Amino acid sequence: LVLTVVQTILLRLVGLPWYDALITAFGAAGTGGFSNRAASIGAYGSPAVEMITAVFMVLFGINFNVYFFLLIRHFKEAFACEEMRVYLGVIAASTLAVAGNIFHLYGNVWQSLRYSFFQVASIITTTGYATTDFNMWPTFSKAVLVLLMFCGSCSSSTGGGIKCARVLILLRILRREVRRIAHPRCVEVIKMDGRVVESSTIRGTLVFLGCYMLILLAAGLIISLDGYSFSISFSSALASLSNVGPGLELVGPTGNFSLLSPLSKLTMSLCMVTGRLEIFPILVLFSRAVWRHT
Repeated sequence: LVLTVVQTILLRLVGLPWYDALITAFGAAGTGGFSNRAASIGAYGSPAVEMITAVFMVLFGINFNVYFFLLIRHFKEAFACEEMRVYLGVIAASTLAVAGNIFHLYGNVWQSLRYSFFQVASIITTTGYATTDFNMWPTFSKAVLVLLMFCGSCSSSTGGGIKCARVLILLRILRREVRRIAHPRCVEVIKMDGRVVESSTIRGTLVFLGCYMLILLAAGLIISLDGYSFSISFSSALASLSNVGPGLELVGPTGNFSLLSPLSKLTMSLCMVTGRLEIFPILVLFSRAVWRHT
């Protein structure tokens, strides 16, 4: 509530009407990306509006437990959050990489960083706001944005996607298994924020990632029946499952999903609900054992 109110006031101070400021703040707070302008945030053409919105998208993508620790003045625990550091590090690295890749399109460093930071923040937090058509960007920049769609924001935030915590756990699992191959007798535990990650959490993370990929591939396969390109079919499924919004090409930031078939739209609707509920509740809902038990 506090973050939403602060963002609304800041947007009003830089020239947005109260109505537009509220809509934009609500869209950032819920990382939903809804705008009352067809051109999204790009309609305002204001660097101040873009930077305020981008910063608050990033803030809403941070684990809210960090804010709780800050409120109770446990600053050490707040800044010790590894997921937050990875999240902010990915944003910084992606912004610089994309800015360098699109520099030739805009001609100066400020413009490149401006558009890069906003789109990186919008995609990794799964908000979906846009200030430019990133379909016109080089393939490398679009590939970075697709990877950010997978990653998503922090756990216990308003964002979607796989979540940075799961990605971090997966990388540490891979590192442990590689070390076990080299040193079969070594014993290594996986830790997050200095605490040992329970085996049940590791198992749940791997099952979640497996289910995520299977649902993504199945949805992409169904959408491909419409006959559009692989990038359109795949990005439509990914943007829906990760709750991002815009995909690539036809379904990019300046396009929409209206040309897709009713079957594809139904598939994407199910993906959006499944991704928002973190997959497992939907799988339980369709489990025969659960209904039999009830």
